[in-house]
Amino acid sequence: MTTAPSKLVVAISSRALFDLEDSHRVFVEQGLDAFQAYQLAHEDQPLAPGDAFPLVQKLLRLNEAAGCERVEVILLSRNSSDTGLRVFNSIDHHQLPIVRAAFTSGLSPHRYVAPFGAHLFLSTDEEDVRRALAEGQAAARIMSGAAAGSASLPLRIAFDGDAVLFSDDSERIYQQQGLEAFAENERRSAHEPLAGGPFKGFLAALYQLQQDFGSDDCPIRTALVTARSAPSHERVVRTFRAWNIRLDESLFLGGREKGPFLRAFGADVFFDDQEGHCESAAQHVAAGHVPHGVKNEL
Repeated sequence: MTTAPSKLVVAISSRALFDLEDSHRVFVEQGLDAFQAYQLAHEDQPLAPGDAFPLVQKLLRLNEAAGCERVEVILLSRNSSDTGLRVFNSIDHHQLPIVRAAFTSGLSPHRYVAPFGAHLFLSTDEEDVRRALAEGQAAARIMSGAAAGSASLPLRIAFDGDAVLFSDDSERIYQQQGLEAFAENERRSAHEPLAGGPFKGFLAALYQLQQDFGSDDCPIRTALVTARSAPSHERVVRTFRAWNIRLDESLFLGGREKGPFLRAFGADVFFDDQEGHCESAAQHVAAGHVPHGVKNEL
């Protein structure tokens, strides 16, 4: 009996998927009762796409390219099932094949990321994202920014290295001891693979999905976009070899601004642990802030 291939599962909040700013403003300014009344009154009015909507569209389009369901998107929402009916009506309106959801009536939905088997959680709520990261899940806060690029495949996803794909061990040396100590540590440890960061599992799942396609027609492209440069690049290359993962492109920028390179790559989303880098990148492409590691310690 043939085992069905595992799915790439992405969990997303309703405010990342759809533009819920009007109703959220009602909640902030007038309270829960007013919010519920507003949602019920507008139940049949479809919501406009949110910041992560184009990315979700492309993720789900991979199923067409694969000829089977290899990607699933799960909705995680702080709405109740009652007020969340507008969200499901909007999913139906936009013809998104999303069938699984959790509505938590105001509580953080991050605790359902693991039970759904999600490889990634996208939200606009930083606290929910931090909680998911603290539990070992890949998670990012989607930031408002540049309009999406081409709606057609391939899907292009770019990652920062330290504190995203890798642990923040080397970044801590840089922050605490400076560039010279960081460079010396990376040179000395060139043959020692870096420990995995919160997005290692998501990258591995993406790479596994890429193996379903030929190298000439793969609808997914991945890139590492890092401030690292020679000689610290060697440890990165050897780390991916040890993980048995290959990225399509690796950009070692040596501190250059990442935005123009991400635009040239055509990234549908870029994940970075530094909020300033995300704000700069968001002028060119969609960006997801990963509040993890030494640069994000409160």
